[in-house]
Amino acid sequence: MRIVAGRHRGRSLCAPSGMDVRPTSDRARQAVFNILENHGWLPEGNLVLGAVVADVFCGTGALGLEALSRGAEKAFFIDSAPQALAACKGNVSLLHEEVRARLFPSTVPQLPAAPEACGLVFLDPPYLSGLIPPALAALEKAGWLAPDAVVVAEVAAREDLDVGQGWERLDRRRYGAAAVFFLRRRQP
Repeated sequence: MRIVAGRHRGRSLCAPSGMDVRPTSDRARQAVFNILENHGWLPEGNLVLGAVVADVFCGTGALGLEALSRGAEKAFFIDSAPQALAACKGNVSLLHEEVRARLFPSTVPQLPAAPEACGLVFLDPPYLSGLIPPALAALEKAGWLAPDAVVVAEVAAREDLDVGQGWERLDRRRYGAAAVFFLRRRQP
């Protein structure tokens, strides 16, 4: 597993052993970021450049670190698993991104107040967990979501995702065993 593009392109990332952490594949990450940087469904251009990013259920931190590599301003990493946070912290250190990255050891229902609202959020919970709708509600309640936030949510390919009326589904893509949904908060 490595950073696909940007200033850290080609740098390897560490992952904890075992099956508890399931990093998004390099191929899927490349495709997701190509969409975020070159989409055709929003008037804004590149959604990564200059973004404040939250990588929730961060695992190794690969999604947030890829965003930093591609020009995001800062990234917040959230996970409750000690081995995932240790891997993420090690990867942040490996890439010398301590100034632009901040880790939060937290479960989704008990999220701390956001230090800043995020315009781009990655949600990659364990497959078939049903955690995306409650994560969106918790992020909203704790102030993590900017008014025009875009959320990239990864689920198992056979899962559908119903996030309620407050969200617009911009796109859905399938990458092997994963399905990726691109969502945007509906404006009132």
